Amino acid sequence: TSKQAQLMEVLKKEVRAMLIAAKEGLTPAQLEEQYMAMVCKPLPFRDVGFQSTLELVTHMPEVVRVSSFKNGTFILKAVADDTTKGIAKLVANQKGKSRTKAWKRTATKANAASPSMNSKNPQQSPLNARSPILPATLKAELQDLLRSSPLLLKDFDQAFLRRFGWAFQYTQYGFSSMLEALRSMSDVIAVEQTKAGSLLVLKKYLANEREQEEMLQDEAQKEKVPQIEAQEEEMPHSEAQEEEVAQGETQEEEVPRGEMMCLRESREYSCLAAELVIPGIPPDAVQDRSLCSLPPLKRRCLVGVVVEFVVSPSQFYIHICNRETSYKLQDLMFEMRHLYSHKLASDKYVMPESAVRPGQLCCVMVSNWWYRVIIHRVISDQEVEVFYADYGHLQVVQKSRLRFLKWHFLNLPAQAIPCSLAWVKPVEGSWSPAATLLFKNLCRFKELVGVVDEYVDGILHLFLCDTSTKEDVYFHCVLRNMGFADICGENIPSQEFKELNPLALYVQPSGKQENAELVEQDFGLQQESLDADSEAASLKLDGAEL
Repeated sequence: TSKQAQLMEVLKKEVRAMLIAAKEGLTPAQLEEQYMAMVCKPLPFRDVGFQSTLELVTHMPEVVRVSSFKNGTFILKAVADDTTKGIAKLVANQKGKSRTKAWKRTATKANAASPSMNSKNPQQSPLNARSPILPATLKAELQDLLRSSPLLLKDFDQAFLRRFGWAFQYTQYGFSSMLEALRSMSDVIAVEQTKAGSLLVLKKYLANEREQEEMLQDEAQKEKVPQIEAQEEEMPHSEAQEEEVAQGETQEEEVPRGEMMCLRESREYSCLAAELVIPGIPPDAVQDRSLCSLPPLKRRCLVGVVVEFVVSPSQFYIHICNRETSYKLQDLMFEMRHLYSHKLASDKYVMPESAVRPGQLCCVMVSNWWYRVIIHRVISDQEVEVFYADYGHLQVVQKSRLRFLKWHFLNLPAQAIPCSLAWVKPVEGSWSPAATLLFKNLCRFKELVGVVDEYVDGILHLFLCDTSTKEDVYFHCVLRNMGFADICGENIPSQEFKELNPLALYVQPSGKQENAELVEQDFGLQQESLDADSEAASLKLDGAEL
């Protein structure tokens, strides 16, 4: 029928989009899973007259190539049409290391113009070939696994499974071997050759392990002091009270000794009474402060980025990538884990019901790691929805997992940057599930080059480019060539961010944060404006070439 023919054409387009983004192909079962994730309903092969997914795709020879193996496994790969042959080739060459001359010229200019760049270490430039990368949380888990002692590579799988309860699937992050995945963390993990085999040794955090443990032991000792002394020590003092302590000798001379003793006893009684009525809140707990955002980026600057969370090509969040920012976020995660995993310290920062309210900055434990979050809404007596300030997504969590954020953890600006893909709009008025899935697969676990265009209503509009392939892959061109997007030559305000932008609601603009260390803008990347010739030659962003 005509309806079946129309549905078949739609399925061909969706199946090609899913397969062309899968470099190694998909099994029929994986294709069904991808389709369910994309459309939120099963693949409708019966609606077009077939009994299975395999039967469906065998009737799409112009879209799908079916390969069978001796073990009975079938692998489905995309057959590129005239509009997608280039894209398929680029995806197939995803691990390529060569660079185009135009990018090399731009990289040379970047190194020469930026005093923070070391020309002897070209791997620091965002313009060089990109290897796959591991998510920040997984990097932290790997470091945590190696904190106690080195580990032989042959024992790594079992040790990781035993520690975290799940297998380390390195292939899903784009690596071809376990050793390649671990070598991607060569800045913190060393691979040494021994008679027993390859030995994994942690470079960082071993030196200060004892120091941090001693700090926790000191905190535990402080908690064991008599109750009234502990309360007196933890009670916040006003500036006037601090002046009293500083000028204590003068005041003691002016006030008779007997009256001074009565005043002290009265003050202790008042503090104790207040503690009995209202649960104590540590003086270093963040109560009415907000995080600040990162400084804005200059127009046409080039930055290394990782896309952390995607709603659509018009609504996603990125991290700026360089060694400094990566270390700061990882250090923060380790410090929070060490503090809050200690029961006495964790109990100290428990939040009373009155503090669990929208807009409250705090932290939450997920899978034994602690994250900075902002309460977005209270759902029930047990649950709240929180916004992850460093990653960009919303999630429902248990109230019991929330803790006050220690003041020290307020210093680092919120690391998530809200973004929209520049110069594109969906062909159908809103982004289709297939378009969003394709965009997610293009971004998945890769360090990309972002070309900043402009900010619109506080949202960063930028071009994204994968430079790890033999030819540079511009994501707006891929979406256009697949028929999902139109190039409009201007930035249309994101409707999704208009409806909800938690970062704008809860995070202050850069430089307006009070009583917190301001972090200087130093992304370690080139941020000079590109000249017109460079833009035309290597970026391909002008209207004629779009």
